[in-house]
Amino acid sequence: MTIPDPAAAANPDRDETRRLTLGGAEGAVQRSRDFSHRALVDWHWLAANGGQWPDDEQVAVFEDVLLMVSELVTNACLHAPGGPSELRLRWDTLRLRVEVVDASPQPPRLRPSADPGQPGGHGLRVVDRLARAWGSRPEGAGKSVWLEVPSPLDHRGAPDHRGG
Repeated sequence: MTIPDPAAAANPDRDETRRLTLGGAEGAVQRSRDFSHRALVDWHWLAANGGQWPDDEQVAVFEDVLLMVSELVTNACLHAPGGPSELRLRWDTLRLRVEVVDASPQPPRLRPSADPGQPGGHGLRVVDRLARAWGSRPEGAGKSVWLEVPSPLDHRGAPDHRGG
């Protein structure tokens, strides 16, 4: 289920944005995963906690983000003319926002439950389950499909505010 696009960054004092121009489907998924991996490492998403290695929750959220990036970019490759044009990552220390821009004005929609034994139709269900929030908004002649996840760095004791 999509929810309305949230307001501006939760921490305007620390708001970092990275952009990757994709320009089509060729190699877009792997390039997007590599780009996202580098950004998350640079932003210390796998930082040690009190001198210890990252915990299981941090590693799981890191891997979930890469999976969700793959799903959004794959959807743009499959359903938008010319594939995805840009990947944006914005992190403000409290949450990560991922946006994939493409030339199709059609918003994404969850399909009725797909047969788990059949390929296809599962990507947005994965995003719906793993992201705190997701949706789309018009951008130019196309759209931006976005998702948000909370930072894994302060998850201990933090309540789950999962939407949808």
